[in-house]
Amino acid sequence: MSGALIRVACLPDLPGILTIEREVFSDPWSPESFAPEFDDEYSWFRVMEVDGLVAGYIVARIVAEQGEIANIAVHPSHRGTGLGGKLLDAAVAACDAGLCEAVWLEVRVSNAEARRLYGSRGFVEIGRRRGYYRTPVEDALVLRLARGVADVDGVAAPE
Repeated sequence: MSGALIRVACLPDLPGILTIEREVFSDPWSPESFAPEFDDEYSWFRVMEVDGLVAGYIVARIVAEQGEIANIAVHPSHRGTGLGGKLLDAAVAACDAGLCEAVWLEVRVSNAEARRLYGSRGFVEIGRRRGYYRTPVEDALVLRLARGVADVDGVAAPE
């Protein structure tokens, strides 16, 4: 997509981020949930800008050789254009640069589109959190992407 740019999220992006958050999620993050991510040393918060507007975003955290995808969303008008994959790939690359042994995330059981994206990048299901999501109540699948020489169990990661 021409005119697409991944860049560091900044406070003026928050209205666009919140608009997407509310359109995409039934239990959206509040402005207060996003606020600390702008300057947390462990947060990797990026937006995908398309033609000057926020079209998507990702919040990842890199702590103690572990990466976590905390939130990722693409505006419905940009779905199916590959923006989500580009955001996810950029976050995984940042985790690799942080020497992460694994990248983790949770996803709604019913979110087939996101599950396909994560599976296409090598994330595998390693657990389930019953009743994790509130609106509506639904289980979360815990997914992991092994990175580096060894995964978190000390077993050699697949090449």
